[in-house]
Amino acid sequence: MPVFINPDAVARPASRYSQGVLHGPVAKRLIISGQVGARVDGTVVEGIEAQTELVFDNLTAVLAAAGLGIADLVKLTIFCADPQGAGPIRQIRNQRLGDHCPASTFIHVAGLANPAYLIEIEGEALREA
Repeated sequence: MPVFINPDAVARPASRYSQGVLHGPVAKRLIISGQVGARVDGTVVEGIEAQTELVFDNLTAVLAAAGLGIADLVKLTIFCADPQGAGPIRQIRNQRLGDHCPASTFIHVAGLANPAYLIEIEGEALREA
């Protein structure tokens, strides 16, 4: 089982994430490509909140297809092209993760692959065998 690390010598996380994740040598590992706020038909939903909700729906679908769930996430990298997006994204991330605190990085970017995309999240999940 992964061990989530928050040493006393490092500042406490500002939100629901951990500074590190330690796992054993044998695990089922899933690398999740960046997910965006696009529906199955390719249409992009409008607004940072709607896109973030859909991104987490898409992440959850990829996890489920691999037989994993939110509790198996060990790392998220969030790319945000909305200068005002940090607050809404953090709130939705915290709701979706519940008490689970994977390692996480948040990066403001000038743009993403499609100018309509405001957020993209990639991740890693694992379940030890």
